[in-house]
Amino acid sequence: MTPATSAFHFESLVWDWPIAIYLFLIGISAGLVTLAVLLRRLYPAAGTAQSTLMRTTLVLAPATIILGLLILIFHLTRPWTFWKLMFHYSFTSVMSMGVMLFQVYMAVLVIWLAKIFENEVVALQKRWLPGFGLVAKLLSWLTPVMRSLEALMLVLAVLLGAYTGFLLSALKSYPFLNNPILPALFLFSGISSGAAVALIALAWRHRSNPHNEEAHFLHRIETPVVWLEIFLLAAFFAGLALGDDGKMRALAAALGGGFWTWWFWLGVVGVGFVAPLLLKKWASGLRSHYGLLVVCSMSLVGVLLLRFFILYAGQLTVA
Repeated sequence: MTPATSAFHFESLVWDWPIAIYLFLIGISAGLVTLAVLLRRLYPAAGTAQSTLMRTTLVLAPATIILGLLILIFHLTRPWTFWKLMFHYSFTSVMSMGVMLFQVYMAVLVIWLAKIFENEVVALQKRWLPGFGLVAKLLSWLTPVMRSLEALMLVLAVLLGAYTGFLLSALKSYPFLNNPILPALFLFSGISSGAAVALIALAWRHRSNPHNEEAHFLHRIETPVVWLEIFLLAAFFAGLALGDDGKMRALAAALGGGFWTWWFWLGVVGVGFVAPLLLKKWASGLRSHYGLLVVCSMSLVGVLLLRFFILYAGQLTVA
């Protein structure tokens, strides 16, 4: 175990708090897109351009990706050389494959959202570029392949949600992080954060009726996702407990007492899991939107605290 000067500053620390926020933002984008595609497939009448989930995805799915990448770029030692990664791919580098995934994801996301909000895009084109009629033609050509485009969008969102876990699990020198369950854990916690963000938007937009059809869909998805997230977290720790000496030392450093142990039990488990599960019935019984806002905000904070815990506690022990 490497000696630490403080919980947020210790000798073996390489990736600090901006990376935790980056992981959190990427998870929100992937989670929102995954839920938006599922809504359109399972409830086509609800998944229109007027849907709160679709409008939230339109704004936050690209915005969180862009903000997350900006945080990552400026966190680099030489941020102005980041452009080289965008054009020089290495199939043996997890970071390089991630850059490729981001590029394809963003391109497909823009096309997919433009097709869903086709009327709004064409109206903007007629207002600002009246002579550029190619936009409407291009969007109309997408109609026959829309289902295939959505299937591709779902695959890319799932890959992106899992990628952040792969990025950390590839750090073989850190026994805590080098865990095959981490990609699945990050994927489902990202979907959980996307559901929380969408429910907050729903509660704010439909204050008089925060428990509409979209909310019921999100709750139906969110509940099993949260329980699966808890199961994966338990399996993650079980894998450490049954692992070699390095993994057992990593588990003891993370949960054997101290700052990050309290962070996990009070923040991740208490705020992120226990409190929302206990308060969910109370929130659903209220006609007001405030209960839903409180519960979903706690779930969202819990996902952020989980990202911090995994990142920092994972770097406490070096193999």
